[in-house]
Amino acid sequence: MNNFPKINDCIDIDVLQEIQDRFSEATGLAVVTVDYMGRPITRYSNFSKFCTLLRKIEKCNEACFRSDAHGGIEAARSGKPCVYECHAGLIDFAIPIIIREQYLGAVLAGQVKIEEENKAFLDVVSVTSSSDWKEKKDDALATAYDEIEVIPYKKFVAAADMMFVISNYIVEKGLVHLVQAELSKKNLELVKEIKVRAELEKSLKDSEIKSLQSQMNPHFLFNVLNTISRLALLENAVNTQEIVFSFAELLRYTLKKNSTHLVYFKDEIQYIENYLKIQSMRLCDRLKYKIEIEEELKNVMIPFMILQPIVENAINHGIEKKKDGGSIEIVGYKLNDKVVIKIKDDGVGISKEELNMLLYENKKHRKDTFSTGIGLNNINKRLGYYFGETYVLDVNSRLNHGTTVKIQIPLNTELGDLNV
Repeated sequence: MNNFPKINDCIDIDVLQEIQDRFSEATGLAVVTVDYMGRPITRYSNFSKFCTLLRKIEKCNEACFRSDAHGGIEAARSGKPCVYECHAGLIDFAIPIIIREQYLGAVLAGQVKIEEENKAFLDVVSVTSSSDWKEKKDDALATAYDEIEVIPYKKFVAAADMMFVISNYIVEKGLVHLVQAELSKKNLELVKEIKVRAELEKSLKDSEIKSLQSQMNPHFLFNVLNTISRLALLENAVNTQEIVFSFAELLRYTLKKNSTHLVYFKDEIQYIENYLKIQSMRLCDRLKYKIEIEEELKNVMIPFMILQPIVENAINHGIEKKKDGGSIEIVGYKLNDKVVIKIKDDGVGISKEELNMLLYENKKHRKDTFSTGIGLNNINKRLGYYFGETYVLDVNSRLNHGTTVKIQIPLNTELGDLNV
């Protein structure tokens, strides 16, 4: 993508036209401003009758554009006014318009004759014979050419120097405008980022408050669970002991990590495995699950509790509503410099309307469906907080076929400063 500024973005063309017209009236010179390809971006000021007639001839008009572009490029190369002979044998000067070291166009003026002996001082002499147009034997052209006056070379150069000063002022003013526009854009982006960050921080604070309100003394909870586990062992209730152990691990992970926003992928997966084990027992084996994570990804840092709401949603909206139950598959793999996590179920699927409710966190719907109170929209915001625009959260669902949620995040992003 070309990030160079356009001349219209940097300079007020109406103001430039006014300056161009006044300069032309004061000096008697023809003036026009062109872009880097020699195409006019202002109206012609005081164009000579000869040049007006010449440009009506297609071949000559193209030669005029090429000549103007060549003069402008020579001026850009030298960084100063370029006085040259055009293809028709008239004398012009080009003033380069350069912003941030990028040539955007030129102010061209002239359409005059100078003393023959002074042509040796010209910066560029046209390689096209000045008599080419004469071969057409056009009396009107010949008469118009003869009417063009000869002006002193020194006077012409002085006019070029004056326009150079004026053009520099216009460019500097345009550059200030460009910088102001860029700063304004960056300020708007910063305000937007601060707003998103503030919303997320408020959401996290609210979650912390809810967590504090619902917490009992952790030691008391674990003591009770340990007692239940020992009783189950004594009574040979293996399944009871296993589910209590899994639940204790869930609690331990949640209470231990509740002040940490980033965790190892392997720890989050262990939590999900305990969660699925409990849900499988609850649903009397109507839930099957499979987890496959590439070994090299297990120490990647991901946001805390980013997967559980998706898995819970798959059970509540997909598997549990299916008569014969179903399965959930969680895979994690490396794709170039990205980490891809897919949570796929073969449940009943979700309608477009219901999916939109989940994505945009309809409050009533969320209350009825999410026991955690954490919706997909919240997950989307959290991913945006940590990864900016470099992440993907994609949800695809088909009724009676199932749902797939894909999360894609950068592999090598440094997240340590955000772990607060």
